[in-house]
Amino acid sequence: MKVHAGKSAAYCDGVSRRSFLQVGLAGMGSLSLASILRAKESSPNAKNTSVILLWLDGGPSQHDTYDPKPEAPREYAGIWNPIKTVVPGMDISEMFPLQAKVADKFSILRSVHHNAGDHFTGAHWMLTGRGGVNGAMNAGKSPFFGSVATKLVGARQAGMPPFVSVPYGMSVGLRPGYFGGHYLGNQYDPFNTGGDPNASTFKVDNLTLPKELTISRLADRRNLQQHFDGLRRYADVTKEFENLDQFEQQAFELVTGDKARLAFDIEAESPELRDQYGRNTWGQSTLLARRLVEAGTTFVTCHFGGWDSHWNHQTTMERHLPKVDQAVSALFTDLDNRGLLDDVLVIVMGEFGRSPKMNNGGNGGPPLSKGTPGRDHWGNAMSVLMGGGGLKGGQVVGSTNRLGESPATRPIRPGDIHHTIFNVLGIDPNIAFNDHTGRPIVAIDHGKVISELL
Repeated sequence: MKVHAGKSAAYCDGVSRRSFLQVGLAGMGSLSLASILRAKESSPNAKNTSVILLWLDGGPSQHDTYDPKPEAPREYAGIWNPIKTVVPGMDISEMFPLQAKVADKFSILRSVHHNAGDHFTGAHWMLTGRGGVNGAMNAGKSPFFGSVATKLVGARQAGMPPFVSVPYGMSVGLRPGYFGGHYLGNQYDPFNTGGDPNASTFKVDNLTLPKELTISRLADRRNLQQHFDGLRRYADVTKEFENLDQFEQQAFELVTGDKARLAFDIEAESPELRDQYGRNTWGQSTLLARRLVEAGTTFVTCHFGGWDSHWNHQTTMERHLPKVDQAVSALFTDLDNRGLLDDVLVIVMGEFGRSPKMNNGGNGGPPLSKGTPGRDHWGNAMSVLMGGGGLKGGQVVGSTNRLGESPATRPIRPGDIHHTIFNVLGIDPNIAFNDHTGRPIVAIDHGKVISELL
């Protein structure tokens, strides 16, 4: 399987991977008997919970989202005023009026930091829990925490891929970037839906069998084994799979069954509900994520790109923030109405925050100005939203100083977030996996569960 590099011009320091031919191939590795046995042994308290991560690729401003600073000088406070939410003391940007109505269902972490202002370093910290990369050396060094999680527990329901990215897993222009399985193996990369869930022609092509392989042929055990010869040889080398019978059976269910195809059919939703999420790519991606976790996928990521607002910040935020507001509020309301809120953890975050002080248009201003004022990279303080999955809602954990420059109370690091996610999923954060050199690497090497959310 070949890996193809991708590039995106949306980033100031911008830089696809191979796509599985079938959704079955994307899910089989996580569902091997060996993985299931290891998961049961290392995580006896595993829960039937799932995660939806809305990834704001490029880094959103904490001031203009979940940590407004109305008392700061105007060049810090930003363009918009705070508004009250249904939770006393939890004020958020006036650009989030819909989320203000459901703030009791989520909590805000205002003191998250990793102190890295490089897109790649920041994304690697937030998605893998480790540093060690930068714009000059951006190849990932660790697996995505969702890849680790789904390796341990697989899908929640047979016939569903355990890890899906809508429309693709991408960090800072790289696919899958830091959403990949890295030394865990490519089988723990996400299954990408591709396409635009908001398009009338949206279809997940990878759910169909190759023309030369009919279901009747696939049902024949000899042909099934022949079809997976390549994977069998890989298994013989790595000793990854201890029992191909179950491996093949689950692949068969995934490719030939109706469960996954039905889950990906967003047209089955009512027009009214689709309107609530927003008739745009981000809104419909979020709705599709809800369909997938409801059907049994364990981990879904949605890519919301374009947050690198060094200039023309107001225009960018006026385009992005209402879509986030609508998608997030609809998701929490929908999960609650369906009785799924305690079973699905929702996370909204990017790789870092934005500079507390507005610049004068990028690159030092006239004559080099590229537009109206914006905000630059800032890893010293950022806000992360977490809700559902049995966590407490209506909490504000940590704070930043008067200007929003750095944590003032209860500093939170990426590992604290990852510990909390693993706690929601009921898996052991201390489990270790061998890297490419054979050295055992613990899943999470710093931090602890954010106790205020329990």
